[in-house]
Amino acid sequence: MLTSSAVHQLKSHFRGELIGPNDREYEAARKVFNVTIDRRPALIARCTSADDVIQVVNLAHHENLLVSVRGTGHNVAGFAVCDNGLVIDLSLMKGIEVDAPARKVRVEGGCNWGEVNDVLEPHGLAATGGFVSVTGVSGLTLGGGLGWLVRKHGLALDNLLSAEVVLADGRFVTASARENNDLFWAIRGGGGNFGVVTSFEFQAHPVGTVLAGIVLHPAKSAADAIRRWRDLEAEAPDESTQGALLFHMPDAPSTPEPMRGAAVVGLGGVYAGNVDEGERVLRPLREYGSPLADMFQPMPYNTAQRMADFLWPPGLRSYWKSSYLKALNDDAVDVVVDCFARVPSRRTVIVLEHNGDSAWDRVPDSATAFGHRAWPYNCVVTSAWSDPKDAEANIAWTREFFNSMRPFVAPGAYVNYLGGDEGADGLKAAYGAKLARLAALKTKFDPTNLFRMNLNIAPTSAVTSNQEAGA
Repeated sequence: MLTSSAVHQLKSHFRGELIGPNDREYEAARKVFNVTIDRRPALIARCTSADDVIQVVNLAHHENLLVSVRGTGHNVAGFAVCDNGLVIDLSLMKGIEVDAPARKVRVEGGCNWGEVNDVLEPHGLAATGGFVSVTGVSGLTLGGGLGWLVRKHGLALDNLLSAEVVLADGRFVTASARENNDLFWAIRGGGGNFGVVTSFEFQAHPVGTVLAGIVLHPAKSAADAIRRWRDLEAEAPDESTQGALLFHMPDAPSTPEPMRGAAVVGLGGVYAGNVDEGERVLRPLREYGSPLADMFQPMPYNTAQRMADFLWPPGLRSYWKSSYLKALNDDAVDVVVDCFARVPSRRTVIVLEHNGDSAWDRVPDSATAFGHRAWPYNCVVTSAWSDPKDAEANIAWTREFFNSMRPFVAPGAYVNYLGGDEGADGLKAAYGAKLARLAALKTKFDPTNLFRMNLNIAPTSAVTSNQEAGA
């Protein structure tokens, strides 16, 4: 239990905001992107610096408290908040420093990718990571970092140069290839299991104007359209990161009237290279069939990063399932399309990603804790709905969808897409043979499992009272 004396002691050193259940900001502060998550922390500590984080970690360690760490709260599993525990909230830590000549950017843990690329854009630079602008830098990077530049420049964690980390015992360390390189290996894919990362230093890249957008076809043509996209992907250059999506168009004034609420398949993404060359490369995709709309156009990269935001708005209830695919053959495409025809919610989106034969899989598998670079395709279903009464139908459909996909799924999953209810199976799917090494490093850096609100990698040391109390 968090005692009043402990809170009083924290207040004497803490420069941020402390928010408890009786404070008017509490209800808003405890909410996360997935509104299904309804947890009530004992205290939310909004930090303003690494020193604040150290103070809170020391308190949690001394008082044996359940701890969660919030960057932006975007993760679907809702690990950013905990019941009856202490939230280390980084959302006020928004510092971004650009070293344009060196093409580097230092980012604090409360930033999202839209904020980072807005700062980089005037310098003609961009950072890889994030298909959606509001996705947090912290959570995405620690678990991997897919985004519109993944095929050209790799994952966000592949571009991580160093990180400043507060460990479970309160030590403040730098992790890089030269300092604490075992910790550096672990945080690149191992999630928030090893400490609180207060800042990240990334390699940025010259990007400027990109060719970005989407071609829409009616859902009745989805199977053939997805096959066309898949076949063209076999020859796609690194500059091209494209996906296939099944969704319903918004029923809103901004949507052309004939397409409002329509079920569609979208084929699109970003070509991060010479725009004229992009026009040539993407012409076969854009000229296929009789599209309802072709929305490709040149735009700044930070604008392109926002183009899919409308598909995942805040304020919805969510349940996700995801897995890499052994192959995206015709039978797998048919299952995806058939299941989408029975989707219970018009807010649900099915995404097929192609990352392979690119910078993604040229990084040695042993280089980071992130695994499964051998699988080129990924399937994620992001079920979303508004009414709590619709939860059972949407969750059941999502599970049925993935049961139907089992003949095609690979023995691996992207940790950032996991919904939080996978347990030991999720750990195995995310890390595979790397799990033993990660557990040993967890024992070194967090032997009492203080940081366990995540897809938890338990330490190999004896079970402690913290583990027994936590989940």
